[in-house]
This record gives sequence, C-alpha cells and structure tokens, in this order.
Amino acid sequence: MSPKSPTLGTLLRGLRTRQGWTLKEMSEHTEIPLSTLSKIEHDRLTLTYDKLQHLAQRLNLRMSELFSEPDSDSAPKPVTARRSLGSLDKALRVQTDNYDYYYLCTELRRKRMIPILTKVRAKTTAEFGELVRHPGEEYVHVLEGRIQVHTEFYDPVVLETGQGIYIDSQMGHGYIVDTGCEEAVLLAVCASADEDLMESLITLHEHEGSV
Repeated sequence: MSPKSPTLGTLLRGLRTRQGWTLKEMSEHTEIPLSTLSKIEHDRLTLTYDKLQHLAQRLNLRMSELFSEPDSDSAPKPVTARRSLGSLDKALRVQTDNYDYYYLCTELRRKRMIPILTKVRAKTTAEFGELVRHPGEEYVHVLEGRIQVHTEFYDPVVLETGQGIYIDSQMGHGYIVDTGCEEAVLLAVCASADEDLMESLITLHEHEGSV
C-alpha cells in the first residue's frame, strides 16, 4: 500500500513546528485567526487558492515550498561535530553599570543556545530599570551570591548559590542581588529558534549604559 498523502493540515502543522511557533504566533505571522488555523491543522477546514497565496506571501514562501513535505523523522540527522571551549579570556565582554556579561563560545555562529556568565551588581529594581523581554527561553543558575528574580506574572523569588530557575524569556524578567549581597555570579543559558538571538540580547544592554 502506498503511503498516505499528507494533508494541508499536516503540512501546515509541520511548517509551524519547524518554525518553533505556537498557534498564536502562527496566527500573528499569517493574519489568519487562531481558530481557523486550528481547524486547518485538524483537517476540519481547507483554504481557497487566494487564501493559500496570502498564507505563502505572509510566510515569505513559494507555493511549492508551502506544500513541500517535512523531512522524514527516520532520515539520519547530520552530525555537525561542533565544539567550543568556553573561557573568560576568549569571551565577548559587555560591561554596564550594573552587570558584566561574558558571552561564551562566540566563535560558533548561528547558535540556538547562548551561554552567558553574568556578574550582577544591581541592588534594586530601580537600578535595573524596565523588565526585559526577548525571544525563547532561558535557564539561570547561581554560582556565587544570592539574587532576586523579578518576573512579569509572578512574585519575586530569591535564589541561593546552587539554585536555578527556568523561564519563558518573552515574559518580562530581571535579576538583582538580594539584600546584603554585593555581587552575584550567574551562568545563564538562553535558547531560541531565532538565529540572531545573541545580537538581540546584546541590543538589550544598550538601555543599561553599556561601555
């Protein structure tokens, strides 16, 4: 028996998955209502030719690309053999009044994961300024000292040395040292499908008075 041909819903869901988008994000990119996209992905609705053209244009794709099948999961994945040793002497340092950022393994381009060693000196939310937001997710682990983690939707939490937190980076967030602590050292790992993530993160430092 020949394999079943993929439906528009299957192809659209595969495209969305490869982009790392939620249905809401797909809706924002395509200007198609979320409920409509959900029905299409579950094969309860299809699109007219002009709607398909609009979809392809919004996604900056040719119609042929829109209907291309995703790679088979059974296909062997290439081994990139990428490797990089992280050290402070080779790190990209971004210094501000409240922080020192050391971007590690900078010789690797198009990374989906950005490791950053951070020295935190900000003692109040006023010193920190507005909560920051950027694509992806991040994990922060306290190597030395003690910090307060302030987020948009949760009460502040204190992290001691050896503790960490994983958050959605699109949620407003900020880190300051806890009361009685002069400086804290963190290891942060930021991850995103955005290949320009590192540039986006460095741009965020501009409001901190980077030097």
